[in-house]
Amino acid sequence: MTKGGKTLALHGSLAALPTPFRGGEIDTEAFAGLCERHLARGTTGLVICGSTGEAPALRPEEQADLVALAVGIARRRAPVIAGCGAPCTESALVIARLAARVRADALLCAPTPYVKPSQDGIAAHVRTLAVASGLPVILYDVPGRTGVSVRDETIAALFEHGVIVGVKDATADLARPPRLRALCGDGLAQLSGDDATAAAYRAAGGHGCISVTANLTPALCAALHTAWDRGDLVRFADLRDRLAPLHDALFAESNPVPLKAGLELLDLCTADVRLPLTRASEATRWRLERLLGRLATREEAGIDALQS
Repeated sequence: MTKGGKTLALHGSLAALPTPFRGGEIDTEAFAGLCERHLARGTTGLVICGSTGEAPALRPEEQADLVALAVGIARRRAPVIAGCGAPCTESALVIARLAARVRADALLCAPTPYVKPSQDGIAAHVRTLAVASGLPVILYDVPGRTGVSVRDETIAALFEHGVIVGVKDATADLARPPRLRALCGDGLAQLSGDDATAAAYRAAGGHGCISVTANLTPALCAALHTAWDRGDLVRFADLRDRLAPLHDALFAESNPVPLKAGLELLDLCTADVRLPLTRASEATRWRLERLLGRLATREEAGIDALQS
């Protein structure tokens, strides 16, 4: 997918990274470790400061520092996509310009939450961020968080005019990929934003997934998409079914609360979150511990497969 001469490979298993905290501050060492782990285990893109990254609880300068750190670690091995969600366009512009300054590869842009703008308002918001930053934009359709849906026709118009290069679709509407393909052709990167239906989304014509689950099992999530790309439907179905209980557990409480509990169980970062989020319940932790124990051997085998 190309904008302004810049080509982005938007496919396979991209990860929506959390923001690790320790003692109330960002744990940059843990964050760097998460980035390196993804790059070593087949993740094809790093999404920083989205909803999984607790962006509403981060100051703009904290977001810029995280994006800059990810860019330095990735060294073009995978695109770094910066979230720029904010309650109004003016606030989002600050984040978008900072992301461009620290050399993010693209923006992930959702409609402003709570305000419920019209389709024209959504298009104007996205267009303003794209022009001001000069970065490729992936539109994020997540009505569960924003309170408003983006219509297919709005997506098609933004793509036709070169405003967006892709969409992260968190609607779980599995009839949508062929509809958007009919409107936009294959040039629009269609990425699922819903782990539970990501496999079905690929089968419906999607290109990949911006995943929460990939933070815990990056090699297995990467292998799922590789299996589809290679036409290995037996392997694809096996991975789909084995990952399904983990997808479910990760959304038993508000994201990224269960995810951070899982990462703490793997000794990758603390489970700390910023208020108004609170730590996961013991029931969620126990459920994740059991599932991760079952998947640990297969995740290691997935790493071996990537390296062979």
